[in-house]
Amino acid sequence: MQTVDLIIFLTFTLGVVIFGCSFFRRNASAEEFTSAGRSLPGWVVGMSIFATYVSSISYIGYPGKAFASDWNAFVFSLSIPVASYVAARWFVPFYRRSGSVSAYAFLEERFGRWARLYASACYLLTQVARMGSILYLLAVPMHILMGWNLHGVIILTTVAVVAYSMMGGIRAVIWADALQGFILIGGALLCLVVLMASMPEGPLQTFRLAAHSPLGNKFSLGDFSADLTKSTFWVCLIYGIFINLQNYGIDQNYVQRYHAAKTDGDARFSALFGGYLFIPVSALFFLIGSALYSYYTAGVAALPAEIAAKPDYVFPFFIVSSLPVGLRGLLIASIFAAGMSTVSTSVTSAATILLTDYVKPLRKGKAASDVVVLRSASVGIGILGCLVAIAMLSVESIIDAWWTLSSIFSGGMLGLFLLGIIPQKISRRAALAGTLCGVGVIGWISMAGLWHLPGTHLHEYLAIVLGTTTIFLVGFFPIMIKKRGKRLRH
Repeated sequence: MQTVDLIIFLTFTLGVVIFGCSFFRRNASAEEFTSAGRSLPGWVVGMSIFATYVSSISYIGYPGKAFASDWNAFVFSLSIPVASYVAARWFVPFYRRSGSVSAYAFLEERFGRWARLYASACYLLTQVARMGSILYLLAVPMHILMGWNLHGVIILTTVAVVAYSMMGGIRAVIWADALQGFILIGGALLCLVVLMASMPEGPLQTFRLAAHSPLGNKFSLGDFSADLTKSTFWVCLIYGIFINLQNYGIDQNYVQRYHAAKTDGDARFSALFGGYLFIPVSALFFLIGSALYSYYTAGVAALPAEIAAKPDYVFPFFIVSSLPVGLRGLLIASIFAAGMSTVSTSVTSAATILLTDYVKPLRKGKAASDVVVLRSASVGIGILGCLVAIAMLSVESIIDAWWTLSSIFSGGMLGLFLLGIIPQKISRRAALAGTLCGVGVIGWISMAGLWHLPGTHLHEYLAIVLGTTTIFLVGFFPIMIKKRGKRLRH
């Protein structure tokens, strides 16, 4: 890594931290920290939603996945229009009217304290796992580039991100995310141009080699069979629909941004803009992965066996060995932009949930002490994410690990959310029974393969799908029985 690259990278990273810290207000209220006083324009909030979605998991994991296999994981992105539309049409107005910045406050109103604590606990576990995955992926390129210690990079990155998240709150996070979004798109586009322009027979050779790989078509969206034990097209699509409905419907990261928008119209626009922008950008990352396969297959450059065996390392290695001076620094800065935006969002949203769902109910605090709790919680969440990142250093494919953890920790809370918003009155006992059954299903699917339990082992991605469905159906079952009884009596 040349001095110019290092200067570009450090200038950008330090610039983002300083920019975020500039939003610090000594006498800020908890409302300002958690929702920016509902004052931000829709395009900024939408760009923040997009940048949060495009984490290092996308920037490194997607190219690694396409390099090693195909575009099966891209099917996940195709489910986003459904979730974005539903969010803009129903979720955004619902939360804007709720009056609480917590996504889980209404669950307590409908089903009792246990429902709110269950959903918020699932959310916190998911965010810690997400932060760990992303911090790990931020450390990989610096380890390859500079030989820096992975543990050291993870710790320093955590400190930098927590610093501006803790000081500037959601306003700093959203504005920094919007800035980082432009950087990460520009870096990815420039990288693809270099890859395709380097092919000996021209850019079209990229598509020919990838489409006729010995392992099959690299642009394949996966097996279209009904096999539920593999990551088929349908398994990925169904998983994507459920996880994205959960993201837009009950994920504190998104709900907090709906509250930060200036008007209801701005909030609806942000949900649509952030979601739809992710689709072409995720396709860009998968295309980079396919182009990397063609690039090394054509012999443009040599790929060491130890790098090829670790798909998540291939893109960072290309940046190190093949990009020109200056552009190399910009690409590393782009990867950091993607990761920092997501980690900062997880820090502020998790801190908000710890305050609203756990601390506030236990004491009647003043506004000033609420801000102290928010900042202290930000530090605590950052430390947990850092520890998870260090634990993930032995993972083979980070995208597989994250999707599996996300499906398990999500706990089917979308099912509980749906029970809460339907017009029919679901009893608290029925909701609790549904949740217990759903958690049991999730536990079985998640552990069946690991513990070699008897029976068919469904793919781990289906944990959230079947867990959510079980919670909803079991919770709704008494209503169906009651309706059937009325029909029989008549």
